[in-house]
Amino acid sequence: MTPISSLLPMAPLDAFADERYPVGHRMALSEVIGALSYALDLTEGLPAGHCIRVCWIGMNIGTHVGLPVRTLSNLYYTLLLKDIGCSSNAARVCELYGSDDLAVKSRFRQIDTQSISQLTRFVLANLAPNAPLRKRVGKLVHLAIHGRTLSRELITSRCERGAGIAARIGFAMPVADAIRRLDEHWNGGGNPAGAAGTEIPIESRIALLAQVAEVFHAISGPREALEQVKRRSGTWFDPSLVQAFESVAATSDLWNMLKDSSLETHVRTLEPQPLIQYVDEPQIDQIAQGFADVIDSKSPYTNGHSHRVADYALAIGRQFGINPAEARWLKRLGLLHDIGKLGVSNSILDKPGKLDEQEWARVRLHPVFSEQILDRVSVFASMAFSAGSHHERLDGKGYPRGLKGAEIPQVVRILTTADVFDALTSDRPYHPGRGIAEALAIMEKDRGVAFDPDCLDALKRSQEQSAGKIA
Repeated sequence: MTPISSLLPMAPLDAFADERYPVGHRMALSEVIGALSYALDLTEGLPAGHCIRVCWIGMNIGTHVGLPVRTLSNLYYTLLLKDIGCSSNAARVCELYGSDDLAVKSRFRQIDTQSISQLTRFVLANLAPNAPLRKRVGKLVHLAIHGRTLSRELITSRCERGAGIAARIGFAMPVADAIRRLDEHWNGGGNPAGAAGTEIPIESRIALLAQVAEVFHAISGPREALEQVKRRSGTWFDPSLVQAFESVAATSDLWNMLKDSSLETHVRTLEPQPLIQYVDEPQIDQIAQGFADVIDSKSPYTNGHSHRVADYALAIGRQFGINPAEARWLKRLGLLHDIGKLGVSNSILDKPGKLDEQEWARVRLHPVFSEQILDRVSVFASMAFSAGSHHERLDGKGYPRGLKGAEIPQVVRILTTADVFDALTSDRPYHPGRGIAEALAIMEKDRGVAFDPDCLDALKRSQEQSAGKIA
């Protein structure tokens, strides 16, 4: 078995990344958050790079209107993190609409929520499309009666959760507050508080406008993006910001860069130079914990899962004598291993019955998504392969690669053991949580087949030490 010490990075922060980031490279916070924003695009069912493109549009508007440097800095991170609370209402959206939450949320971005006719057409088109007529009618009546309250509930949940996570990661209160007020409209017709005019932070006003512009640009191009923004001037948007957007949009640079493969690099240069922030080890830990909250908010059945897996993996690793640097790395891996689940619909994640072939194929993609996302983030790139392999089995019957035996590193074996143990001891739509002894007995049946014997023994010892006995 490959020793764990050969698989975990041992270097200080400035050498913590892969060969793309040489020794001495200071890691800017914008690099980390910009790369992780791709995970937020997944949870909203939006094309990859949505938040990056919104940031490009929004920062061009903010610069054009002459915002102070500090406000521009707050705007920059508001734009990248605007969707950080979106996973918190995914399960509820899926329940209310009886449909794929990713598809519903993506399409919802395309309507004017102050238009009764657009809202009605949206509901009719997206409400339980595959359900029997009786069920559809029941849901329709429920939404007709409670629609306004439910809409506010969904938006409040998302905004408050997003603001809380941004604050936990360590962002300034203006950033958290701007995320909280993202869906307020200039005329007071938005949510969650019905704020109007200049009561709404300038960062929120610009972020919402940039978001709408990007969504319609992605669908139909510059002309439709500009038309949709102008159409909502004075209702959704501050008229002065619409005028600023028209001026910015008159240059080809704004639109051409949205299609440029180097856009992410260009967006990093938009962070105000005097206020560029660099991450240290404790803040990387905070970021990992914050995004674990995003992941676990996706489904009520996975609430706390990432944090528990991180703790179980850490407990197993300590049985092997890992040092503090290895422990920190392993905990981050546990926290972020399931980040790809943000790209799986709750209609699948929360389904109580057996998955069909197409649904199962989608589930099997989530470790692939995890690997792709983490590989974008230099400080997490060294754990990308491990996160992408946490459903592999020793007998080669796992996924996504079907790795077998010695092809599976020890750190992956630790993570797999921790992940399955938590899945067995937690309530899931397809089974109630088992007790520790029962869960371990189930895993014992696959000793040496799915699970590494040493890792199973380490898990048992760690449970005995923490609980005194296994009950």
